[in-house]
Amino acid sequence: MKKYLIILIAVAVIGYLIFSATYFRDSSRNQVCESFEVVIRDSARTRFVLAQDIVNLVKRYGLYPVGKTFGEINTLSIRDTILTNRLVESAEVYTTPGGSIVAAIRQREPVLRVISDVKGNFYVDKDRHVMPVSSSFAVYVPIATGAIDEEYAQNELFDFALFLHDNPDWDAWIEQIVVQKNHQVELIPRVGDFRIIMGNLDDYPEKLAKFVRFVNEGLAIVGWNRYAEINLKYENQVVCTRK
Repeated sequence: MKKYLIILIAVAVIGYLIFSATYFRDSSRNQVCESFEVVIRDSARTRFVLAQDIVNLVKRYGLYPVGKTFGEINTLSIRDTILTNRLVESAEVYTTPGGSIVAAIRQREPVLRVISDVKGNFYVDKDRHVMPVSSSFAVYVPIATGAIDEEYAQNELFDFALFLHDNPDWDAWIEQIVVQKNHQVELIPRVGDFRIIMGNLDDYPEKLAKFVRFVNEGLAIVGWNRYAEINLKYENQVVCTRK
């Protein structure tokens, strides 16, 4: 008798749980969304994307959730729409017990800005992908100008920009990277009225180390404004052009 009572209670509990899950699921599907919140997780560092940009994008595609029941809202469609913004790296869209939809956004992180004679203006992000510039925000990263295509920007120039990022002294010292035809590179420093001729970007750590030795042993003595060009592209020598 006791065994049958235990079985009966177990069946009743299971039945209640199934009923409750079905009831609350149907109840939540009929609940009306009261707010749509956009959270930009890295907004303290970068402000390429504004919350209102995301709201406007979702509205444009007819997916704005406020006033709709949760049964009518497709969070995956909202997420996929947000990801069409090329300044967004990732997006997570979810519901809250309070009756809201939250979109948590992470922005793409640029490493290099390019002002190209052939491809216009763009950034290259930390994953080597091209991303557009923003009309509302600019970020401090190395700037490269000149005859630059996307492939060169995503490879040789990206590696050089990452080197500058990892070496703050160089990053602060170099104002601009100028790319001539055939990927011949010149650097414009923040100090001194001259250009540093790198040639191609092969062995750039050794070339920059050679420049440091030249500064310590010669340029600091004769003065920063004596030369128009300091050429580092030749092995084991520095060739200077006087003004």
